[in-house]
Amino acid sequence: MSDFDLTAESRSDRGKGASRRLRRESGMVPGILYGAGKNPEAISIAHKDLFKACENEAFFSHILDITLENKIQKAILKDLQRHPSKSLILHADFMRVEMDQVITVEVPLRFVNEESCVGVKQGGGNISRNMTSLEVSCLPGDLPEYIEVDIESVGVGESIHMSELVLPDTLNVPALQQGSDYDQVVVSVNAPKRAEEDSDQTSETDSSESDDSSKSDESDSSND
Repeated sequence: MSDFDLTAESRSDRGKGASRRLRRESGMVPGILYGAGKNPEAISIAHKDLFKACENEAFFSHILDITLENKIQKAILKDLQRHPSKSLILHADFMRVEMDQVITVEVPLRFVNEESCVGVKQGGGNISRNMTSLEVSCLPGDLPEYIEVDIESVGVGESIHMSELVLPDTLNVPALQQGSDYDQVVVSVNAPKRAEEDSDQTSETDSSESDDSSKSDESDSSND
């Protein structure tokens, strides 16, 4: 049994109209269950159960037990469609998994020690999170709930790249296998805004002085 158990029902009606009726009249969320070499199955899950599960961050990177027609199928959530303005889930896609087959999943990043970050505490810098999740490949049993990113020692002007994350040996990052050009910045500490403005003003002043000097030289040359 997994940490998240959902009960699903098979559905035969397809199309936008059928999905709207399902949500409005039955309080169910239409979805699809696919993968693992089996035919896709149109399913529906009680909105209240799915909505409650989504309140837990771990739900998005956990192996789920979906009971369909008295059979448990292990799966992961691959896509979730929400209403743009209401607290409603419109559709859910689930991918079946086999415990002995590698899967590729987006895992949430959890940033720690922000308060004690050197660049913030001593340099007054600002933390910039460039990524909120990381795509990893692993066996389903090795899938982590989240990946921790410790930024305590990051100074002003410094950053942490994907290749610098501390990951267990059981995880692979597909992007890094494509080369160093794909090694994205995960988080960085930028200089305080005031310092950036001062730096820009200094550059503008230097440029202005250089232009004035150039004009003066041209004037002297003309007088000669």
